[in-house]
Amino acid sequence: MAEEHPSDFTIDASRESATPPPPPRYKRSNSRRNILIAVIVLVVLVGGFFLWRYLGTYESTDDAEVDAHLYPVSARVSGYVIKVNVNDNQYVQKGALLVEIDPKDYEVAVDEAKANLASAEATAQSLNISVPITSVNTSSQLKFTASGVEDAGAGIANAENRVAAAHAQLEAAEANDVKAQDDVRRYKALVDKQEVAEQVYDQAVATAKASTASVAAARDNEAAAQQAVRQARSQLGQSEASQQSAETGPQQVSSVRARARAAIADVQQKRAALEKAQLNLQYTQIVAPIGGEVNKTVVLGLNVQPGQQLLTIVPLEEIWVTANFKETQLRRMKVGQKSEIHVDSSGQTFKGHVDSIAGATGPLFSLLPPENATGNYVKIVQRIPVKIVLEPGENQDHQLRPGMNVVPDVYIR
Repeated sequence: MAEEHPSDFTIDASRESATPPPPPRYKRSNSRRNILIAVIVLVVLVGGFFLWRYLGTYESTDDAEVDAHLYPVSARVSGYVIKVNVNDNQYVQKGALLVEIDPKDYEVAVDEAKANLASAEATAQSLNISVPITSVNTSSQLKFTASGVEDAGAGIANAENRVAAAHAQLEAAEANDVKAQDDVRRYKALVDKQEVAEQVYDQAVATAKASTASVAAARDNEAAAQQAVRQARSQLGQSEASQQSAETGPQQVSSVRARARAAIADVQQKRAALEKAQLNLQYTQIVAPIGGEVNKTVVLGLNVQPGQQLLTIVPLEEIWVTANFKETQLRRMKVGQKSEIHVDSSGQTFKGHVDSIAGATGPLFSLLPPENATGNYVKIVQRIPVKIVLEPGENQDHQLRPGMNVVPDVYIR
């Protein structure tokens, strides 16, 4: 057995006293956990701050949809549909020919109106020529015989009958003119409110022109008939040709002039009738008032009536978003603020801006607005429609369609 040296024990004891004992394992794990928790809390606080700042920069709602004005296209005249040039969901340009109504009846009406106008113009021209001739001829003396007196008496009776007939025509024409003028005023108010089509107003204006011309013609006809009565009566009591010529000459000229004025009024009436017939012929071709996609109800062979809706045009270039924001979301919302519109159907995002904010809440525009003056009133956050329009060129591919659900974000700062 080897002998142990005392110095060996001294060296080992010194080594053991110089190295400190390691810390317990549970203390090291607690320190790491505390540092990790502190880092996580710091990250959450910083992330929450930036998230709060980001969420405070915009307002969003899922109560929104795409809107557009739908343009109904209706017939202006009655007739038989001979051609339909569009299909459902077809895109058409403004002014495109959509539907054609059989024009034969209206072509005949135009030809008839042209013939009537030509006849009236010829009559007026002949009477205008007769006025100076009558002035010259009535300066000569005329002699009446017994048979001439009898003819004058018969002429008085005939002239009085013509006066009565002309007066009845004048009353009827004035009544029709009053109704036509009232129709023009009523349809004007309805057209301004976009409650009736403009073609209905155009027809009312044409009818009013025709009725006004009819009144003028009837009034001149009555004046001519009354002048004829006066002329016949003046002729009856005259015995000498010189006295007859002197007394009836001016009346004859006045009578011819009255008939000339009546003929001119008749020309105006026939010209108005021609314009109306030409309008009706033009209305047999129904064109698109605006570009867009077509939703049609008309079919070939359908007999249509004025005002009957034939199809609807959806203008995809003129769409906007109606977003119903809560009233608490409008505190900092203003016109012109930028917006991003997220579409549910395609996942696309479109850019736009706030165009306007409605003047009242949505329920007030409904047919039956709610009545809150009750004893069991409960306060409910109201929603106000906000109109958001797209930036130019955002919907070139026509992906947005009226009625689609969207989620708009309006950046308020």
